[in-house]
Amino acid sequence: MTKADWGHVKTELRGVVGDSNYSNWIEPLDYNSIEGGVLTFSVPSNFIGNYVSQNYSDHIIYQLAKNGHNVERLSFVLRNDPPQSRAAPAAASAPAAPARSGLVESAQLDRRFTFDSFVVGKPNALAHAAARRVAEGGPVSFNPLFLYGGVGLGKTHLMHAIAHELRRNQPQLDMLYLSADQFMYRFVTALRERRMLDFKQIFRSVDVLMVDDVQFIAGKDSTQEEFFHTFNALVDAGKQIIISADRAPGEIKDLENRIASRLGSGLVVDLHPTDYELRLGILQSKVEHYTEQYPDLEVGDGVLEFLAHRISTNVRVLEGALTRLFAFASLVGRKIDHELTQDCLADILRASDRKITVEEIQRRVSEHYNIRLSDLIGPRRMRSFARPRQVAMWLAKNMTNRSLPEIGKRFGGRDHTTIMHGIRRIDELRQTDSGIADDLELLRRSLEA
Repeated sequence: MTKADWGHVKTELRGVVGDSNYSNWIEPLDYNSIEGGVLTFSVPSNFIGNYVSQNYSDHIIYQLAKNGHNVERLSFVLRNDPPQSRAAPAAASAPAAPARSGLVESAQLDRRFTFDSFVVGKPNALAHAAARRVAEGGPVSFNPLFLYGGVGLGKTHLMHAIAHELRRNQPQLDMLYLSADQFMYRFVTALRERRMLDFKQIFRSVDVLMVDDVQFIAGKDSTQEEFFHTFNALVDAGKQIIISADRAPGEIKDLENRIASRLGSGLVVDLHPTDYELRLGILQSKVEHYTEQYPDLEVGDGVLEFLAHRISTNVRVLEGALTRLFAFASLVGRKIDHELTQDCLADILRASDRKITVEEIQRRVSEHYNIRLSDLIGPRRMRSFARPRQVAMWLAKNMTNRSLPEIGKRFGGRDHTTIMHGIRRIDELRQTDSGIADDLELLRRSLEA
């Protein structure tokens, strides 16, 4: 078996374990040697070796067998280990002590996720600015920085961008970036192996702690307890903490109140759902990258605008659609026009069709604001009715395919200019009024659930 053989198997494993797990756990494995049915990988840390051994060894051995390679078990050695230590598998080794320079331990950082590649628009401008400030280093101005929002809105991108920037400009910092799942796994392992002192030493000696998807520790009492003490120790020492989640601290179900309170004590920033302009900007940025790979391909007029309109809920789906489109056009040797787009992305476009109705939005908004549906739709102009009415108009415009005149008919026969005014007013308010912004996000998530 050669390194090239392992490279082929890695490609197949990506389809089995998914892109995120591949990036975190499979990509860091470097083929070392194979002898006596034992395949040895070099890994950046014992933690990664242990995790892969316990969670992915069966997948790896099975894929190797499918490709004709007889492997009975896997072994892991730390990169740059002296030769005499290379026979010991990571599972039998103690966790490595934290280095005092650079990145202590990390989920694999994605090289693509930098500030330069992050497209900024109104929905994410505040989050981007806050992340930039933290990435500058220096005195801690707000602690923690808490980024939250739905899937595919850029939380992980900003987390990786901060890590890249800090590592480049301040390599002396000890920085720990990992997911909440990894935090929990390391904690449980430390308990089982009676290595809690090692665990505490690693987590409480860093200069920057970054935890992604913190909502996954909710409901795990012991893990929450340790996270709370780790958080307090770092804040008391003036160290920077950066957290991401899919919702605000107070909205995470089964998260202890004291943890939610501490998480909300710094700067809490919401990455709002992307608007049309931001989605179009993301597509245009990606096209610039792809035209370097596919210089002979041409994108027809209106294609990007069409995609930005139709695929509206998830940036990852949007970017994946563009990747597929360029690959398909390259294979068939055709221009990327509307016809090719419809043919190539038929399944994605069907899945992205908005099935939410104006009537459903009206019912949900009236329930949210505790007003009667007749008052929401009716002619009364009291502020307690007018603002929820405008919120419902905004949601109807952004979550359905109905035109302004059609929406107006469903709001008591109002003129389309009235609907337009209501939508513009909410667009203005959601940039300055956090209450309106939170209401819109909660209603949107509720409708999409």
